[in-house]
Amino acid sequence: MKFFSANLDNLRKLYVDQLRQLHSAETQITEALPKMVKASTDLQLKQALETHLQETRGHVARLEQILQQAAGKVDPKKNKGIAALITEGEDVITDATDESVRDAGIIAAAQKVEHYEMAAYGTLRNYAEILAETEHAHLLEKTLEEEKHADAVLTAISDSANTQAEQAA
Repeated sequence: MKFFSANLDNLRKLYVDQLRQLHSAETQITEALPKMVKASTDLQLKQALETHLQETRGHVARLEQILQQAAGKVDPKKNKGIAALITEGEDVITDATDESVRDAGIIAAAQKVEHYEMAAYGTLRNYAEILAETEHAHLLEKTLEEEKHADAVLTAISDSANTQAEQAA
């Protein structure tokens, strides 16, 4: 039951609300990625996740910059969608008994998160363009491109990781 309504009665309020949720998502991801790195055994996967952790910290900073300009404060709003995807990823880490299967599962979990982020950043970039927030749109587009690149890297790694997982006993 909600006691307070966000009162999303215009696109600007929706934009700020979605920015706040995305900030929460990126913050949650920065907490989850080190666990994924630790659980990974594939060296390429470890490196890709570590690289993306550094990028994600930059995403948080960009969102904070945008939120300061758009709303005067950051004030994150819990992102329940990412929380659920992270829980799924943690379950794979716990449940997979074979290392190669665990790596394949980590890649799948990470790609689900990347696709969620690509959808969110694409939508927010569009909102920023409509709202004539040119600088915001540029920053959101830059992050969107980084998310697409991370997804492409994971796809490339999955080619060998999934084959190894298929060969697991």
